[in-house]
This record gives sequence, C-alpha cells and structure tokens, in this order.
Amino acid sequence: MTLLDSLRGPQDLKGLGPEELTVLAAEIRDRLISTVSANSGHLGPNLGVVELTIALHRVFDSPRDPLVFDTGHQSYVHKLLTGRQAEFGTLRQPGGMSGYPSRAESAHDHVENSHASTSMSYADGLAKAFRLRGELDRTAVAVIGDGALTGGMAWEALNNIAAAKDNRVVIVVNDNGRSYAPTHGALAAHLAHVRTTRRYESVLDSVKTTLPRAPLVGTPLYETLHGIKKGIKDVLQPQVMFEDLGLKYVGPIDGHDEAGVERALADARGFGGPVIVHVLTRKGYGYPPAENNDEDRLHQVAAGTDPLTGTTVKAAARTWSHVFADEILRIAGRRQDVVAITAAMLHPTGLAPFAAAYPDRVFDVGIAEQHAVTSAAGLAMGGMHPVVALYSTFLNRAFDQVLMDVALHRLPVTFVLDRAGVTGPDGASHNGMWDGSLGQLVPGLRIAAPRDALRLAELLAEAVDDSTGPTLLRFPKAPAGDEVPGLGRLGGMDVVARPAEGLATDVLLVGAGVMAGVCADAAGRLADQGIGALAVDPRWVKPVDPALTAAARDARLVVTVEDNGIAGGFGDAVARTLRLAGVDTPVIPFALPQEFLDHDTRRDILERAGLTGRDIARSVTEAVSGRGSQDEVVGSR
Repeated sequence: MTLLDSLRGPQDLKGLGPEELTVLAAEIRDRLISTVSANSGHLGPNLGVVELTIALHRVFDSPRDPLVFDTGHQSYVHKLLTGRQAEFGTLRQPGGMSGYPSRAESAHDHVENSHASTSMSYADGLAKAFRLRGELDRTAVAVIGDGALTGGMAWEALNNIAAAKDNRVVIVVNDNGRSYAPTHGALAAHLAHVRTTRRYESVLDSVKTTLPRAPLVGTPLYETLHGIKKGIKDVLQPQVMFEDLGLKYVGPIDGHDEAGVERALADARGFGGPVIVHVLTRKGYGYPPAENNDEDRLHQVAAGTDPLTGTTVKAAARTWSHVFADEILRIAGRRQDVVAITAAMLHPTGLAPFAAAYPDRVFDVGIAEQHAVTSAAGLAMGGMHPVVALYSTFLNRAFDQVLMDVALHRLPVTFVLDRAGVTGPDGASHNGMWDGSLGQLVPGLRIAAPRDALRLAELLAEAVDDSTGPTLLRFPKAPAGDEVPGLGRLGGMDVVARPAEGLATDVLLVGAGVMAGVCADAAGRLADQGIGALAVDPRWVKPVDPALTAAARDARLVVTVEDNGIAGGFGDAVARTLRLAGVDTPVIPFALPQEFLDHDTRRDILERAGLTGRDIARSVTEAVSGRGSQDEVVGSR
C-alpha cells in the first residue's frame, strides 16, 4: 500500500515528517498523471498545487476551516487528501467522481464551482457567518490563481474583505503566471515583476544583518527602517498593492517548498484577520511534458493521453472550434474592421490562428467576461465589428452587458459561443444550456445555430455582415460531424427531410442547430410508420422565420428540438409566435430538462433527455396516433 492510499483523511497528514511528505508529493503526482491521462481532465493545474494543497491541509482543519478553490480545476489533490483515493479512478466517468469540487462527494467540498473569480466572495460570506455565530476559531480560506484575479468580482470581494479587519480570511494567491494560457493585463505584469524581482529581499537582508550591529543607533534605526519597509516595497517590489488595500501580505513564497508554504500559512492563520499569502508555483510542476508545453502546460488533457509523453494517442477529430478558427481567419483577411475578443481562452475558442496573423486585432482581456462585452460595445461604437468568442456557460456572467451595453445601443457585435448545449464530462456548471433562453430575452439580438461545418461558415459570415445590431452564433463541444444536406429552402430555412412519396405533411419537425440532423433522422423513422414529416433547419432561431408560421398551419403537429434548457428557449419562442399568429397547431418541444445535469458523456446525456431521432419518432408516433396525450409527451422531456 502506498503512503497516499494509507491516508484516511487530512488529519493523517499532520503526523508525517519531511521525508514522508516528499514521498507523498511524488505519489500524488504519479496518481494524477496516470488517472487524468486515462480519463481526461485538468492535469497542469493540479500538478502545480501538490505541495500547496498538502500544506493547506496540514495547517487548517478541513472541513471546519473551509477551503474554497477558485474555479475548482485544481482540486484533484484536495480530493486525494480527503479520503477519496479509492474512487479517484472514476474521475469524470459516468456515475463517478466529478472533475470539480462536489458537495455530494464530500463534506470537505464547500462549493461546487467552475466559474472563476468567486472564491473570495464565498470566503467573505463564510467568515462573516462564523463571526455572527460566535465561531471565532474558524478560518475561511480562498485559493485563487493570478488568472482568476483578472476578474472584476475578485476585486469587489477584496474591497469588502479588507474592510472587515476582524474576519478570519486567508487568501492564497496561487501565482503561476497563467490561467489557461499566460495571464494577460496590467495585473499579470505586476505579479510577474514580483516573481522576477529579488532586490527587495536582498535590501532587507542587508539592513537586518548590518544595522543592528551599529552602536547605539543600530537597533532603533533598524526598527525605523522596518517600519517604513512599505516604502522600500513601493520602490523595489510591487507587492505593496495588496497592503495598500489594507490587507496583510505574506510572500512571495516558493509554492513547491512545502515547509516554507506551511510556515507562511500558519503565520496567516494566527494573524486573526484578513491575510494574503502570495505563493509562486509552476503549472505542470514535476512532469516534463507539461512543463515544456508552452501553450497551456497541459491545462486539460483528453482521455487516452500517453502518460509518458503527454501526447494524445488517438488523432483528434476536427471539431466545431477548428472550423470556427479557419472561418474567422478568412473573414479577418477580407474585413479589416473585424476584431476579436476573448476572456483568457485564446486557444480553446479557436482564436490563436487569428492572433498569430493579426496580433493587433485580438484582445485577450483575462477572466473578465463583463468587461469583454462592454469593451466590444466600445469597439463597435468606434467603427469596428467585434467578434466576442466565449464558452457558452461564461456568457451567463455578462448578460447585463449584452442587454444594456450592446443590444440597447443596437451595436454590431457578434457573439460566438463555443461549448453550447451539452459538454458532458465537464459537469453541470459547464453545460451551455442557458444561452438559448437568455438570448431570447434580448431585444434585437439575432441567434444562429449551424447544423454542420458548412452552415457554420455560412452563418458566421452572415452574422459578421449584419451591421444593424448584435448577433449570436452557438455550436457544441464535439467533432464537426458529417454534412446534413439541404434539400431546398422554405423561407430562410433549410429543408433537411420531406414527407415520403404519397404522404401528407402530418408533422413539422424544426431542429435548432445540430438537432436538425436529429430531426432528419426522426423524419425517416416516421415515414416507416406511415407518418409524413417535413424537417427544417431554421438556421436563425431568433427571430422565428415567418415561413415556419405558414408551414405550421398545414401540419397536424409541430415539434421543436433544441439542445438548450426547455424553459424559455426556441420551442417556447415558436409556440408563442404561433399563438400570436392565431395558429392552433399543437407544439411539442423537445429540449434538455431544466435542471443541473450530472457529468456524463454528451451522447448519454442527450439520450436520457430523449434528444435522439429514435426517441422523437416514438413520441411523435404516439402523439399522432392518440396513444399518448400531448401533455404526457411534453412532460417526459
């Protein structure tokens, strides 16, 4: 049995000696590399916090002292040290361990999160609650990376934490110079200077060793200089920024020196008020393939990665992100006014080729989606056409900016949402199942959903060519797949399946985006049952095409299919449009259930939601034949 496997929980760490801690750190890294390479997940971030996490659990008393990991993608070491070693092999597998903190898994996980810049707000609230309850020996700990510090919410929290001098909050800044890729912005440059400047330490060392030996004035003078060390820091090292906010600052500390980190954390815990402990770590530490990866230090690896080399064994399929990367580069070549904005996701969203070709026209604003959207509004006001590329789940954080800063001004900004719909193993917080509903609320926003790679190119070009107001393009995290051919046009919609010869149009199937292919499959299955189905791809799911209203008048049933939450999405928009037009044809919406979905494969989640051609054909057959009421069919989705 390894030392790691012998641990029953964090308390067992406290009795280990230095040599055992070194062995434990090596065993943890071995387990991380073998498991994450096989299952997929976040590798680089966890390799970088091994010693830090060990020290955290040796100093603090989890779960009584809550450890809140910002974003949560560096929580695997925490999971291994809190009694979940036996289940770690199920990481990100169906029914297995979550890739993020999970309250259902352990009392040591206080927060279920994967959206950045939130940890200090949680810690602020927890510390306030402890004080109000008289639990004055409890400390709230926030572990936040320098990448997450680029988010405005982090600074809102700091503003409040600094004002509450008696609240026991320890903020651990895990500073590795990266979020997904190298961190950008003035704060990043500020912290980078801390990492590379040693003049401050050398000056203080000289003062400490020389002045106390001077007769009579030596000790008093040293105390005076010690009292004005903040001034020395101002000149020689920019860490004073935190102390200017009124926060006690400790650091910078070598994050891979477990004993040094432990001493700093113990001092912070004993302070009794808000403290920032600045820890310098290296993302991917101890694993050469990660340390030598300049793009993202193997931030996230796919299942089946070779643990010896860090390379994917199976060739990666061409994804929707790759298609977007090619198309936006082509558009940028012919449109000098097109610029791109992303929030710390240059490579994941496919903007890296654009940035390489036109570096002055791509802006990575860090983890700051709200700023990204309003900055895009300013660019549009200045005569440019911004393309804001984000993961779908992260646009949720900037809804007010989309509504009030872009749409209210009818500005030509194009939002490109990667990872829309079901993302699968990344879990509940990453599924992009909300944007389709939020977008329906925004006046003047047009929403496009391509069914295949060819349509992505077409719709992206149409979106960028629209100068009348904002547009939004959404696509999933998946291989781009085969083309779903169009058989003609119905208004602005593409027909993807017609009723078989001799059959009337009993059912109008309307599939948003990739669900158009599912509708084409369902139409073929319905034909086998003698039911005529016309399947269309609306291409633009907002506004609803007037031709859809006309076609609905001639059908016995309208079925909408989307990979978005069922409440307030495309299906609701179609039903409302038909109602207002006086069309009484029943509408059955197929969509994702309005709930937080457990992590699983994308395919299995869609199957459980009934979003397959087989399930839709069966439900529609029952509805048309009268074997199931409309309410029963809708209620099953």
